[in-house]
Amino acid sequence: MTEENADAIIRMFHVHKRYGAKFALKDLSLDIYKNEYLFVTGRSGAGKTTLLRLLYLGEEVSEGQVLVDGLNLSRIARNRIPQLRRKFGIIFQDYKLIPTKTVFENVALVLEVAGRKPSLIAKKVKSVLRMVGMEDRIDAYPQSLSGGEQQRVAVARAAAGDPKIILADEPTGSLDEESADVIMSFLDTFHSRGATIIIATHDKELLERGHARIIQLRDGQLWSTETV
Repeated sequence: MTEENADAIIRMFHVHKRYGAKFALKDLSLDIYKNEYLFVTGRSGAGKTTLLRLLYLGEEVSEGQVLVDGLNLSRIARNRIPQLRRKFGIIFQDYKLIPTKTVFENVALVLEVAGRKPSLIAKKVKSVLRMVGMEDRIDAYPQSLSGGEQQRVAVARAAAGDPKIILADEPTGSLDEESADVIMSFLDTFHSRGATIIIATHDKELLERGHARIIQLRDGQLWSTETV
């Protein structure tokens, strides 16, 4: 590893992803660095979501290699996949909260799966919900929350396990401007605490916030990269 990429937490080498005869990603090579703030942009179908899914083995590459924090995803044993996924906090555009569980239970699930002690789970869940301003809705169910509130819970869930990397797939796509600003301020906070932030978006206002690297995908290929 050269000095230039010594701080890369994610490395992608000539990655291809095919669905049948169609390429979602084609010959993508990319380094993403520890504590980097990275936007992945491009039109719908450019490959943004596919790129994110490959990182936590939501999908497998068709060709090429992906390394995450030293783990080669092409060679990882199945029993180590949970270890890989604990490195990530994931925020989805459609929240993906479990409707039959309360706000507390939705956030706690991440920690329960990781085998944390119940006393520590309760303390951590209350802490992250307080941070996103949702502590007073701890016993509420998702259907009683607004879209902005549901996304706050999703952010709390993503952060609960203190992940090294936070992936956000169009995290503000269905939110009003005020709610979107709140969500982005939370991501800024996690970045300031050392997390690597990777956001897939086509929202030009987000891309103009500055202090980030922007990579643009076009037809599954890396089209451009710039730092703003």
